[in-house]
Amino acid sequence: MLSSRSARTVANLTIASALTLCLGACGGGGFSLPSLSSNATAPSEPGMAPEIPATIRSDELVGKWGLASYQNPADRARTEKMAVAQCKQPYTIGAGQSGGVVMHLADQATPEELRLKGSQGGKNFIGPAGPAGGEQDREVISFDGRVLITRFVDKDAATRYGNMVYVRCGARA
Repeated sequence: MLSSRSARTVANLTIASALTLCLGACGGGGFSLPSLSSNATAPSEPGMAPEIPATIRSDELVGKWGLASYQNPADRARTEKMAVAQCKQPYTIGAGQSGGVVMHLADQATPEELRLKGSQGGKNFIGPAGPAGGEQDREVISFDGRVLITRFVDKDAATRYGNMVYVRCGARA
């Protein structure tokens, strides 16, 4: 027995397939429809690589974090301690309505929903919709569940903000 959601999905796919066949029979219409396949997760433009999922889930980042930053890698341990001290006034990473995380972009006063994106090289990025490693993205340098370190892709923002160290406040979610 099909669930209501599954039945709707089957009905929608049947209707879309029927429309595709009807439009295909017209011929010479001057346009083509994307192929329907069960493996398609989202339509993609020609020449665009398929989206690669991140190895970090958004629910792993949701919560309250102490936040600090460093430029010199030798300052990392000291900066993590400074981030813990910021738990008195934590930075909150929220859950987005579309499965992403709500965070600030560089130089933006209002947080917005960002996506977790994977890349061919195995790196993870957090940023707005679009290819991984875009100018508004931040690269995840490391994440162990308790400490998250990111760096903005944009060189100017990376210089100004440095390596952002987020240390989870309290117990891990």
